[in-house]
Amino acid sequence: MTTRLKKKPAGGVPPAVRDYVRARFAEKSGTMEIAPMAGDASTRRYFRLIQGPKTRVLALYPEPFNPSEMTFTVIRDLLASYGVGVPEIIEVDGERGILVLEDLGDLTLQEILKDAEPSEITDLYREAVDRLVVVQEAATRGPQKASCFHVAFDIEKLSWELHYFAKHFLEGLKGADLSAEDRSTLGESFHRLAEEMASWPRVLCHRDFHSRNLMRHHGSLYWIDFQDARMGPSTYDLASLLRDSYVDLPEEFVDERAEEFRQRTAPGEAKDSFRRRFDLTSAQRNLKALGTFGYMALVRENPVYLQHIPRTLQSARRNLHRYPELGSLLRVLSRHVEELE
Repeated sequence: MTTRLKKKPAGGVPPAVRDYVRARFAEKSGTMEIAPMAGDASTRRYFRLIQGPKTRVLALYPEPFNPSEMTFTVIRDLLASYGVGVPEIIEVDGERGILVLEDLGDLTLQEILKDAEPSEITDLYREAVDRLVVVQEAATRGPQKASCFHVAFDIEKLSWELHYFAKHFLEGLKGADLSAEDRSTLGESFHRLAEEMASWPRVLCHRDFHSRNLMRHHGSLYWIDFQDARMGPSTYDLASLLRDSYVDLPEEFVDERAEEFRQRTAPGEAKDSFRRRFDLTSAQRNLKALGTFGYMALVRENPVYLQHIPRTLQSARRNLHRYPELGSLLRVLSRHVEELE
């Protein structure tokens, strides 16, 4: 099947943003440049506000919000209390759907890795893993009143993500013609995987903890895009980090970082048991990412994520082939996606 994709034209600066900047900043201290920034897979839009040497980032949400109940602000304050580097909030205009944030720059972990020496890469990932451990431990010990503690990767959510993959990647992007038997096998396999993952003890998860959401600022890794944090398996963020759709990491490197994480978070758990949890989480996470890439290409008409599909498929294949009990799932998927054979 040939899929025809259209590239959306880049949008300009909305009048609401210009009006807000003019009222809140420009009149106070001169002219301010508004530069659109590359967005993510969400409906938010980002703009860099440049005024001489000083810069800020403006996030424009599609709808108004109540700042005191907004998940981004609540979780930002929570992570800051745990000692995690997160952007400062400078201004909030909930009626206009605007947040103005500290500008962390453009140096993501993904960009750093392109020119980093092996020793620097190891240090960066150890720092990332260390912060994960700190957050999981602090969140477990402290109060759990925030909304992120009351939503979870339960059976329903994990299953939904897997069916999202089937709809937008398998049938959508790949054009798979699934038989009734295929659908039944996928449904049963998805449920078994989701049921097992949902049965594991839960910790607070960033939910999208990969190289594009970690930025180096003031010599440390800062977290961004954390507004969808929720409870889930301790291996969820680790899988996002080490089975990243955007970077290649050697298997030996992945094994070492995963083992360091196990020693700090589950020293009493057998290596094989922990590795199973990590691998199954990685497989589920990669399939969900493929669903997102398919959705962005076909529904949002944004093909930028297509380049990351081969790496994600390779990672999914590696983990699906490791466990015989995933054989039924693998057989259906490999009939329609040759990269998984």
